[in-house]
Amino acid sequence: MMRIDILTVLPEMLESPLGCSILKRAQQKGLVEFHVHNLRDYTTNRHRKVDDYPFGGEAGMVMQVEPVDRAIGALKAERDYDEVIFTSPDGDLLTQPMANRLSLLQNVIILCGHYKGIDWRIREHLVTKEISIGDYVLTGGEIPAVVIADAMVRLIPGAIGDEQSALSDSFQDNLLAPPVYTRPAEYNGWRVPDILLSGHEARIAEWRYEQSLERTRRLRPDLLK
Repeated sequence: MMRIDILTVLPEMLESPLGCSILKRAQQKGLVEFHVHNLRDYTTNRHRKVDDYPFGGEAGMVMQVEPVDRAIGALKAERDYDEVIFTSPDGDLLTQPMANRLSLLQNVIILCGHYKGIDWRIREHLVTKEISIGDYVLTGGEIPAVVIADAMVRLIPGAIGDEQSALSDSFQDNLLAPPVYTRPAEYNGWRVPDILLSGHEARIAEWRYEQSLERTRRLRPDLLK
């Protein structure tokens, strides 16, 4: 079973997405456990503060090293962790191959960034991997943490009903997915391609590959390099 511990100052942001759809079913099947920890429970500040002004006078607030260190230390005292992930806009970009590798791990900590940033000593001494979901800045790391968790968990065998479906997703083979259709075969004069109705598996597979290649050349040629 995979265990994912998420450290955050806004645990309420994670309740709904972690309790829905594939993530919910994966938990019910005993494939993954999510444990959300409020970093304010690990501060020694009587006002439960976990941030302070940055040295040097820059604007904004910075997440303190002490509560993060105490939280990670408490978790590591109970078990070994494969990765301590920090959600950061300047981390390694989350890709499908990365999600494939992460899905093989057993115990993972995800630290949600917040405020202006986190004390750099956390990144130097406590974090083992930094991941970005894109070249933009969000209010906090909770949404990226859910994205990372979803990308990992859906690849665990048994998490989705048809495991072959995950293997044919976009980016699994550096190609975008081909078009998909369902009933009715004709709607408003818009027809499903005849090849998909032919029942000829080899030709359908060839058509899907050609469509994937064409879409990738047109929309994401960088993937073909």
